[in-house]
Amino acid sequence: MSEPTTYRAAIREALREALQRDPRVFLMGEDVGRYGGTYAVTKGLLDEFGPERIRDTPLSELTFVGAGIGAALGGMRPIVEVMTVNFSLLALDPLMNTAATLRHMSGGQFSVPLVLRMATGAGRQLAAQHSHSLEGWYAHIPGLKILAPATLEDARGMFWPALEDPDPVLIFEHAQLYNLEGQLSIAEPVDIRSARVRREGRDLTLVAYGGTLGKSLAAAEQLAGEGIDAEVIDLRVLRPLDDATILASVRKTRRALVVDEGWRSGSLSAEIITRIVEQGFFELDAPPARVCSAEVPIPYAKHLEEAALPQVPDIVAAAHGICG
Repeated sequence: MSEPTTYRAAIREALREALQRDPRVFLMGEDVGRYGGTYAVTKGLLDEFGPERIRDTPLSELTFVGAGIGAALGGMRPIVEVMTVNFSLLALDPLMNTAATLRHMSGGQFSVPLVLRMATGAGRQLAAQHSHSLEGWYAHIPGLKILAPATLEDARGMFWPALEDPDPVLIFEHAQLYNLEGQLSIAEPVDIRSARVRREGRDLTLVAYGGTLGKSLAAAEQLAGEGIDAEVIDLRVLRPLDDATILASVRKTRRALVVDEGWRSGSLSAEIITRIVEQGFFELDAPPARVCSAEVPIPYAKHLEEAALPQVPDIVAAAHGICG
C-alpha cells in the first residue's frame, strides 16, 4: 500500500509532473516561489526548476493574469495561481473579456490554453474578503471550463488534462481540503468533463462538489442509520455540467438535494435544480431542495462562520424534509 499523502501534496506532484513533461509549462503568482505558496502547495519547486519557471509576481491579479493570457497566446502553457477567489475579481476583465472570448471572436484562429488555480471557500476564520465561494459566477461564463476537485485523485489527475485543453481552465481548490489525507495509489489523468457517483443510494440524490462533498458523504452515512439511503454525486466539473449523470441518479431516487457553499440567490444550486425540473419533472416524487450559505458576507467569529455555512445537520434535516 502506498504512503498516505495530502490534497496539497497531490497538487504539488501534479505541478511537478507538468513542469517535467513540458518545457512550455511555468508557474506564476504571488508568493509561489521563495515562500512556497500561501498554502505551501508550490514549496520546493523554485529550488527544483528555477526562477524562469517558478515566477513570483507583484500583488496585482489584473497584471499577472493578463500576462498569463498573453503567454498562453504566445505558445506557452502557464499555470497561474491566484491566492484566493475573492482576489480573482480583480482579474475578471481579462478572464471574461479576453480569455473566454478570443476563440469565438477570432473565428477559431486563437485559443488561450491557460490554467488558473485558486483557493475558494470558508471555514478558516479569514472573514469576508478571503472566504467566499464564487466559482458559480465563473461557471456562468461561456468559454471557460470550471473544475472543483474534491478528492486526492482529482487534485492529482485533473492538471494534465487541463493543460492539454486548448481553452482556459479554472481550478477551484477548497482551502479546507489542503490538509485532507488519504491513499493515492495511482496517478492517472482523470476525465474533466463528467461528474462521479461517490456513494450509491436509492432514496435521495445529494449533489455536491468541492468542500461540500465530505459533508454530504457524512450526512449520507448518518441518514443511512435513519432509514434513508442517499446517493452522493460529486459534480467535479461545474462547467460544463454533467446533466446526464445528475438526471440518471434523480430518475432512480426520485428526489434531489443540492449542497452548495455559494449563496442561494442566483447560485449554481439554482441552475442545477432548474435543469432537474426542466429535464426530469415527471420523475420527481418531491420538489428538489438545496442547502446553501446564509445570505451574508462570511463572518469572522467561529460560531457565526459555522452557522453561515452548510453543515451536516442542515443537510440531514433537509433530506428528512424531502423524504417526508
